[in-house]
Amino acid sequence: MGISGKVVIITGASSGIGRATALHLAEAGATVVLGARREDALAEIAGGIIAAGGRAFYKATDVRVRADLEALVQHAVDHAGRLDVIVNNAGISPISRFDALRVEDWDAMIDVNLRGTLHGIAAALPIFERQRSGHVVNVVSTAGIKIVPTMGVYAATKNAVRTISEALRQESGPHLRVTEVSPGMIATNLGDSVSDTAVRGALAARLGAMAISPTAIARGIAFAIDQPDDVEVGSIVIRPTAQD
Repeated sequence: MGISGKVVIITGASSGIGRATALHLAEAGATVVLGARREDALAEIAGGIIAAGGRAFYKATDVRVRADLEALVQHAVDHAGRLDVIVNNAGISPISRFDALRVEDWDAMIDVNLRGTLHGIAAALPIFERQRSGHVVNVVSTAGIKIVPTMGVYAATKNAVRTISEALRQESGPHLRVTEVSPGMIATNLGDSVSDTAVRGALAARLGAMAISPTAIARGIAFAIDQPDDVEVGSIVIRPTAQD
């Protein structure tokens, strides 16, 4: 089936990797269903896709709320007739040292990065089971591959999703594909959630020195989706050439 004609949900679609993925997949012929908290941004992106001849729907979605993901999946089925792929992309990174004791930030990362992904999986699986086909794409991070200071909790949430992805893959049988995509230093606004001034400055400097476009991640996600149904791309790592 490739990409053209597939119905793809993307969370965190209002900016960064989510936005780039929506635009790229829509251009390739997919019907994209966009979810994020900022409805105005979703409306703008969907409007641009439709004006260019593509198909897009959207619904304000907070991935921390399970009912919101269920509503987003139902929105896709109601408007597009089916669901072929869910891209669990929504994430935040208010990183800091452990001794800064920003426990509220730890909780927020667990709720969005981990719990939000689980909510997406839980909402999509019944549809995929009914169709006897589907694809779960989970966006993780190279922060979980190379552990560095200040990113302990963020990396832990992403590695938890990595573990979930592998277990789901083993449980899924022949009708469900599971892909994890690990972005490296990408030019997005993910660092805006960092409240520690020193850490935020250091992260901004690293991003400015080497970050690559979120379109690179969109192309990787598209590559996994575009494979024949009997081909599963389990894991993709995409990072700047200059990243150590």
